[in-house]
Amino acid sequence: AIEGVEIEGEATISDIDATVEKLLEAKNIVIVPGYGLAVAQAQFAVADIAKKLKGMGKNVRFGIHPVAGRMPGQLNVLLAEASVPYEMVFEMEEINDDFEETDLTLVIGASDTVSSAAEDDPNCSIYGMPVLRVWKSKDVIVLKRTIGSTGYAGMENPILYKDNTEVLLGDAHDSCESIRSKLSDI
Repeated sequence: AIEGVEIEGEATISDIDATVEKLLEAKNIVIVPGYGLAVAQAQFAVADIAKKLKGMGKNVRFGIHPVAGRMPGQLNVLLAEASVPYEMVFEMEEINDDFEETDLTLVIGASDTVSSAAEDDPNCSIYGMPVLRVWKSKDVIVLKRTIGSTGYAGMENPILYKDNTEVLLGDAHDSCESIRSKLSDI
């Protein structure tokens, strides 16, 4: 649990089919990659997912936290490596105000950089750190290996237990490959 606040509620678990359905229903999508995407080497599948959705007429953007990954710029480099067009990639300060108009945010391997505790819990170790406010989206799907695993700061993320959030469990690479495969069949 978080140092100062007891997390209440249960995480809602999603699956690949439900995730793909939400992606297809959404018009305005933000993808937030983190260190877990880098570790899983899922950037190529994510790039293909974004291109497919954009080709369907959806507004798809990437939101990047300045310290996402283990060094500044790591996620920008991985997305560039996967040929994600620069005009789809936005820094935190460029996209943070847009989450309230976002239908779906897909969080892939990010934890501390999207934690609402940074704004809500003065007793937590990252309180005051600027974060991507993904929880303000209509719907959020967080790809994680397990519930209960923590980010770099060693704390569980309270967004996992919010009513608008679902968790897709599994390896990010495998999950993204499955999503890419389902979308390519459409």
